[in-house]
Amino acid sequence: MSHSSPSSATNQISPSIARLRQLTQVDTLASWRYCAADLPIEEITPSNFLHWSLVQLNPKGHIAWSGGCQVLWLAQQLVIPHALQAYPLTGLCLRLALTWWAEDVQIFINGVLVQSGDLLDYFTRVLLSESATPGAEIIVALRLVSPSHCDGALMRSVCIYESTNPDRLEPGFIADELEVLQRYLAAFNPQHLDLLAEAISQIDWGVLEDGELFERSLTTLRQTLESSKLLAPLWNKEEKKDKQGFSGVPNTCSRIPSKIYLLGHAHLDMAWLWPVAETWKAAQRTFESLLNLQKDFPDLIFCHSTPALYAWLEEHRPDLFASIQNQVKSGKWEIVGGMWIEPDLNLIDGESIVRQILYAQLYVQAKFNQIATVAWVPDTFGFCATLPQFLKQGGIEYFVTQKLAWNDTTKFPYGAFWWQSPDGTKIFSLMSALIGESIDPIKMVSYAIDWQTKTKLTDVLWLPGVGDHGGGPTRDMLEIAQRWQKSPFFP
Repeated sequence: MSHSSPSSATNQISPSIARLRQLTQVDTLASWRYCAADLPIEEITPSNFLHWSLVQLNPKGHIAWSGGCQVLWLAQQLVIPHALQAYPLTGLCLRLALTWWAEDVQIFINGVLVQSGDLLDYFTRVLLSESATPGAEIIVALRLVSPSHCDGALMRSVCIYESTNPDRLEPGFIADELEVLQRYLAAFNPQHLDLLAEAISQIDWGVLEDGELFERSLTTLRQTLESSKLLAPLWNKEEKKDKQGFSGVPNTCSRIPSKIYLLGHAHLDMAWLWPVAETWKAAQRTFESLLNLQKDFPDLIFCHSTPALYAWLEEHRPDLFASIQNQVKSGKWEIVGGMWIEPDLNLIDGESIVRQILYAQLYVQAKFNQIATVAWVPDTFGFCATLPQFLKQGGIEYFVTQKLAWNDTTKFPYGAFWWQSPDGTKIFSLMSALIGESIDPIKMVSYAIDWQTKTKLTDVLWLPGVGDHGGGPTRDMLEIAQRWQKSPFFP
């Protein structure tokens, strides 16, 4: 059997993936109308904002406006159609995915404030309808305040129709599955891309108007891919083992030779763009949110550093502190860090680093009956050469950061490596995924492929959760993770 070239196969695959996405996703970024005046929400009605001008996208494809804490109102009236590109939408859930760069964001649905955000809590998927009803009208308004130091922007605005029925997979989800397969094959077995293209060519586009028949065609496609030997060349004998997905739960159906571990995380700067008093409040909100989520998602494992925060909670919120202690005992909460906070490690001297480690380990041992074995400094801007020596003498076995990926010129070449200090002390070190990420299957797979290519390791760590000002994983993130865990085409 002759094989077409990888580029030829990609030219056949990518348009089909794009077409599937168009059946359940609509880019609404250019549909917003704007007003630069700071109006009360009561005045943001269709009779008023339909007279506003439509936005103009900048060369980056964003809605941008001047910095200096300038207010911008955006509004639009959404009408749920019966179908997209002939595919029926009735009964699907509707969400609006937004990404912004703004000092403050308020999201109103039909005049009601439903969510807020800022520079650090900068993306969301707002629920607009639990079950799409054709003809239903939804008024969406955004009040955005630009950062004081730069221009503001709305970078993404997409309506996403998706199924909440586990037995029904909408075309957009299957499009993502196909792109996952495409990316893995392109990276590790490009000569088999034509087999994927051949399978995709069997989609029966002629029955689009009959949603049930079209979905049956997509189900047949998935069954064909799952039963085929398309991915067999990706497996090494020693790698063919039970895959694990969300929170370490086995994903034995996965056909992908990688394993993505999710570890909930909520980076919280002790003091950055806010006073320390706000840090205590952010910590309480974050930890209460995580404890509540762990009741509904018992497989969720969360990690956090900074004994300084735990000590404050012990004094001021003993009830919350006791709940965290219980989760640590049960293995649902990981104490990482190994230092009193996540400190600067360029400017302080060796004695300061030693005290950071000493005070942290003494506290963690006394309150949690363990010591931290992972130095967790994802957002620290640099590291002294003697750090491995200090860490190992403090009982720490591993070093984790993601900050070295921020270099814009000299790229750090390693993902997992042994770091040796001048005295010869070595510590196993990890360049983690970026912090403050959501559950984006395409982004996660791209990272997993890059990680596997760079390190030859198939175990991958992903850190979902809003960060910098706390926050952590959201319910929506965890529900998406659970859905993807069941896919045979996701690691």
